[in-house]
Amino acid sequence: MGSIKGFLRTERDLPKTEDAQSRIEHFKEFYIPLPIAHTEEQASRCMDCGVPFCMSGCPLGNLIPDFNDAVYMNEWKEAYRILSETNNFPEFTGRICPAPCESACVLGINKNPVTIEYIEKRIIEEAFEKKWVTPIVPKQITGKKVAIVGSGPAGMACAEQLTKAGHQVHVFEKSDRIGGLLRYGIPDFKLEKTVLDRRIELMKAAGIQFSTGINVGEDITAKELKAEYDSIVLCGGSSVARDLNIPGRISKGIYPAMQFLTQNNQLVAGDRIPENELINVKGKDVIVIGGGDTGSDCIGTSNRLGANSITQIEIMSKPSNSRGLNDPWPNWPMTLRTSTSHEEGCHREWSILTKRFISEDGFHISGIEIVHILWDKDEQGNYKMKELEHTKRILPCSTVFLAMGFLHPQKEGLLEQLGVELDERGNVATKNYGTSVPDVFAAGDMRRGQSLVVWAISEGREAAKVVDEYLMGSVSALPSKELSSLSL
Repeated sequence: MGSIKGFLRTERDLPKTEDAQSRIEHFKEFYIPLPIAHTEEQASRCMDCGVPFCMSGCPLGNLIPDFNDAVYMNEWKEAYRILSETNNFPEFTGRICPAPCESACVLGINKNPVTIEYIEKRIIEEAFEKKWVTPIVPKQITGKKVAIVGSGPAGMACAEQLTKAGHQVHVFEKSDRIGGLLRYGIPDFKLEKTVLDRRIELMKAAGIQFSTGINVGEDITAKELKAEYDSIVLCGGSSVARDLNIPGRISKGIYPAMQFLTQNNQLVAGDRIPENELINVKGKDVIVIGGGDTGSDCIGTSNRLGANSITQIEIMSKPSNSRGLNDPWPNWPMTLRTSTSHEEGCHREWSILTKRFISEDGFHISGIEIVHILWDKDEQGNYKMKELEHTKRILPCSTVFLAMGFLHPQKEGLLEQLGVELDERGNVATKNYGTSVPDVFAAGDMRRGQSLVVWAISEGREAAKVVDEYLMGSVSALPSKELSSLSL
């Protein structure tokens, strides 16, 4: 490493944000840029550690010490080359990844970890500014045709890798725009869609064909797809949301979180939503059920749309502020996380079970009945919840968002037509990314269940390698996480 003692001289420091009251006036990203020398100084904190656990913490196996060293040495083009070897879309992960690499950083044992995610974002933005990011030019054209169903991060990564290998790739998307979760599940204040659009334009320039508004399984049958393409890769995501089927669920004003986020992303993009379909939270008391990132995004969006109050409730216990015996370094820490959306205004409660939805007029939601619970282990060591006496109460509200995660992909349509086997959770069952149907593969949330964007990119890359080997009948030249992780 260029600066052996950099971590002793320099403290972890991230870009500041606009203050909360200013940033809720708009839907743009709100981090204040810092000079390039600041990033180089942050990169100097990367230690010359014997085993870089950050790389194993990263689902992509990014060569983190290598690009950190290049940044510190002011070799930004080299840093971009290193980063792009393992990560197709650093501009996405540099903005919305929870950074498991930082949780595994060796420096994090007794000091604040290296700002890996921030450095990654700065590398790719520098690369775009200097026009180092160019369309893929494959070394050979194979003549093989691959259909990818779903244009989220897994589908995009798979498409880019297969194009690198020289295959003709056609991506099908049922929505009106490309991007999947990146387009409609992530608010613009976390990922402005111009960032997504510039990448899509590069992919189009590389020859990748995109078709939107096509619901494969309805507009095109599985039989038609198999007849035209040499291979199919299923990247449709985990789209069936977990519901809360308790008394009063039919009341108006209760929405799946993704319906709300999708609609608002459409509005920010300039689309018109019919008045009778508009989810209006202005001046209303909002409750978000679910304590994860999707719930946090509902909070940030509701703040920007002028909600009167926002309460987020979570069924699990409140996490600790520090690691414990069950999540020691370098494991992912099960600690309390406070997002920028929480900072903008939100009341949070943990260990809360929702008993029923209340509607005073018999039509619209007016409140929820909740009870506090205690989690404890039974004789077999399994956690069980127990309702606490005399803790039942009612939280008034006029809008509720269900942000409790997703169960599995939609089974009706394409999956039924293909006849692929499903696992015990309802996801597409695979062996080395191959499904039970020859020449049909799967990647991303549709295969592994609801997960992170960085995992979806990794899945798309690994599936592409397997598909390439299948099509060409030989070992793929495409890099894999396993190979990149050997460069220790």
